Amino acid sequence: MRVVFMGTPDFSVPILEALAERHEVICVYCQPPRPAGRGQKERPSPVHARAEALGIPVRTPKSLKGEDEQAAFDDLDTDVAVVAAYGLILPEPVLEAPKLGCLNVHASLLPRWRGAAPIQRAIMEGDTETGVTIMEMEAGLDTGPMLLKRSVPITDRTTAGALHDTLSALGASLMVEALDGILAGELEAEEQPEEGVTYAAKISKAEARIDFAHRAPWIMRQVHGLSPFPGAWCEINGERVKVLACEAAEGRQDAAPGTVLDDDLLIACADGTAIRPTRLQRAGKGAADRDAFLRGFRVAPGDVAG
Repeated sequence: MRVVFMGTPDFSVPILEALAERHEVICVYCQPPRPAGRGQKERPSPVHARAEALGIPVRTPKSLKGEDEQAAFDDLDTDVAVVAAYGLILPEPVLEAPKLGCLNVHASLLPRWRGAAPIQRAIMEGDTETGVTIMEMEAGLDTGPMLLKRSVPITDRTTAGALHDTLSALGASLMVEALDGILAGELEAEEQPEEGVTYAAKISKAEARIDFAHRAPWIMRQVHGLSPFPGAWCEINGERVKVLACEAAEGRQDAAPGTVLDDDLLIACADGTAIRPTRLQRAGKGAADRDAFLRGFRVAPGDVAG
């Protein structure tokens, strides 16, 4: 097939690579380079960089709403457009230009978790599974008919970072399977059910601060759902610390939430529950496992986190 690929972040790179191995990727669309680093020099996105390394032409329009951009897209005469975390809205003329339409790799089991942050929301809400859905795109937000769907488990140790990588690889193999099925005439799209729709709103800054007045299971889901980015955080002895992984442990009913209960950083939560961080990060420093972290950060029973 003649394929246009539209994606921007790391999540999308394996999908581009898988398509380039089996099809003719004639053009890649990404969001424009952004200033990054201390010098604030413009840096191409991960997909942009990988496409150039593969020798594929790259386009980075700020919008696809203009007639000129839409005409340029139509002139590509593509069979299908594959979209994976592109970040720009596709107007109707773009959706209708490819002969077989636009297909999207969405990181959830639709119709659950339509929207911007499906990976994080699945973990934070305590889902026991999630997955990838390949769908035909239409004007609505992740409302299009579904072609393929695969699930993966979520455990109490699953972080957003690990799940991101798992779903990225799954999305790559599933999109290849979808295109093979379309070519063979073996796939038929299925409308999304009206029941079970949820929306994965973008993560807000306020959601990242840990409130130890919650019970330990709730806090564990918050920590793992926001790890590694943006990272759930609290202040310990006045210093801001990110908690990137933790485990539940037995606390004390008489301990106020946020109280450090031992020298190994057991922190009291609500109703006698507690968490013990297993991976942390101080501001301006790299992430470290708890033992290494505590060698450079003094904490004692009775200290307060919050």
